[in-house]
Amino acid sequence: MDVTAELEAVARRARTASLDLALATRAAKDSALRAMADRLEERAQDVLTANAEDLARAEESGTPDHLLDRLRLTEERVAGMAEGLREVAGLPDPVGEVLRGGTLANGLELRQVRVPFGVVGMIYEARPNVTADAAGICLKSGNAVLLRGSSSARSSNAAIAGVLRDAVESTGLPADAIQLVPGDSHDAVKALMRARGLVDVLVPRGGAGLISSVVEQSTVPVIETGVGNCHVYVDRAADLDKALAIVLNAKTHRPSVCNAAESLLVHADVAGEFLPRVVRALQEAGVTVHGDAAFAAYDGVLPAGEEDWDTEYLALELAAAVVPSLDAALEHIREHSTQHSEAIVTEDQGAARRFTAAVDAAAVLVNASTRFTDGGEFGFGAEIGISTQKLHARGPMGLPEMTSTKYVVTGDGHVR
Repeated sequence: MDVTAELEAVARRARTASLDLALATRAAKDSALRAMADRLEERAQDVLTANAEDLARAEESGTPDHLLDRLRLTEERVAGMAEGLREVAGLPDPVGEVLRGGTLANGLELRQVRVPFGVVGMIYEARPNVTADAAGICLKSGNAVLLRGSSSARSSNAAIAGVLRDAVESTGLPADAIQLVPGDSHDAVKALMRARGLVDVLVPRGGAGLISSVVEQSTVPVIETGVGNCHVYVDRAADLDKALAIVLNAKTHRPSVCNAAESLLVHADVAGEFLPRVVRALQEAGVTVHGDAAFAAYDGVLPAGEEDWDTEYLALELAAAVVPSLDAALEHIREHSTQHSEAIVTEDQGAARRFTAAVDAAAVLVNASTRFTDGGEFGFGAEIGISTQKLHARGPMGLPEMTSTKYVVTGDGHVR
């Protein structure tokens, strides 16, 4: 069987499973999610053994440390995956929610209700925890999911998917609600991207190259998740103690993720006091600073090139510049932002309001770290990704964002 035929067979099984999921009660879906969590914990060692195989291959091939961190699973991370599934089980079921409705003048009853997409394709890189997150969110929202992780995590993803499928089947729901895309070749990904009619929507999650490739080549509708060239702007009216804590958290808490800060902008009026503090603190935390002339005056700071302002480092590196005004900061962000998350640190409410109104991003934060742009932190439970597009969903994509709607029209012999 060729790759396309194999993918189509898997997608048809997913379509059949999605019909069962669309009719499943919340109790049935929640039972499956709790079983998935329990089984992950029971078989954690199997998952960690598989992950060790992936890590060994990655280390042998010279994979950078920040990518190894994305790939690595620990007992704590597996426990976190299980807890994420339980949190999703505890969230309201979006399917069937009535968004609007009423009785029309002619007596027809009209309701707009949430419904599953049907079959969701996920294409993602490195992070095997996405396998569990995506499976859980799709199941709860009534969707079957086809998972295509990177080849670097193939052992981990296979182990996790196997555990989850067994758990789902044990509760009476179809195991084919969760499937891996067969094969390791790029041809399998191309087949998934061209499975229009069998797959309802694709969600790419990874670096800029992956996302642009899916957006440009897919005939299946795509919900675009974006890379994160996230900025922290320290305003002239900033509390500099708050600013220091926010910059350090945004950059160093987990530098390999998309909501980590990659650029720092500092108002010229506070640069004299703030720059020596922030440069020292960043360097003590192991961060390499790529700075403009003002920052590069400090020992150890590398001169920033034009490419640095557009780089998503995903590592302990940061681009930094001094700006003469709030407007200059806004202009810099407009030119270089990937419209993911942008933060201002200020005690001036006027400046905060101007920043939040003028910045075009999925999330704009005031006196808070960019690391808060996250489905779990927003109270959505596990997320399937952070959308930086403007159609359908924007920001952390939780359960409601994994549904569409349909209109239910009820009459009593009405004709037009």
